[in-house]
Amino acid sequence: MNSLPLPGQSKELLIPGPVGQIEAILSAPREPLAPAGFALICHPHPLFGGALSNKVTYTLASCAQKAGLYALRFNFRGVGRSEGAHDNGRGETGDVEFLVDWMRQQLPGARVVLAGFSFGAWVSVRAAATVRPVAQVSIAPPFGKYFDDAPPPPRPECPWLVVHGIDDEVVDYRQTHAILDRYVPPPELVTLDGVGHFFHGRLADLGGIVLEFLQRNVHA
Repeated sequence: MNSLPLPGQSKELLIPGPVGQIEAILSAPREPLAPAGFALICHPHPLFGGALSNKVTYTLASCAQKAGLYALRFNFRGVGRSEGAHDNGRGETGDVEFLVDWMRQQLPGARVVLAGFSFGAWVSVRAAATVRPVAQVSIAPPFGKYFDDAPPPPRPECPWLVVHGIDDEVVDYRQTHAILDRYVPPPELVTLDGVGHFFHGRLADLGGIVLEFLQRNVHA
């Protein structure tokens, strides 16, 4: 419990992980849910500048706090002060699983939400089979891109929100839509017109969509 920040505050952490320390920021909600819950937030591609400071990643963490959840943002292996080397999604999935276990030690019995943007969205969906979250949030998830055409991960067994800009210049919206349609049932898909990959000028819209989903699916 000593690792938890006070309500409304954040702590910078170095957590001993599978291949060395993991740099993270743990933020507490002003009014925590009871029973407690937390969201693990995964950032975009490490080899293209992705880090826990990414503005979409920050927006997801802010939404989690507003919904009464603790929010853990972290740097994947090889990013910032996180040790290790990029592992094309494999080791990164292990990072997610490890950090969920770590958070469960800080908050025994807590409900888990997995959330991610781009590369982080794919990794967090892949981790869902082991973690079994109560809700899943995926922003512009890539399928096929970055992962050597690996097959789509299994569908998370929980409410699942996907938000994607139709004019995404990095992750093709049409490809994402076609693959999401293969899941049974398909996730809740919200599309935004005139929005590129990084949601420039539309972060408030994104935050409103995510917060409403969390309030609807996480509150007891």
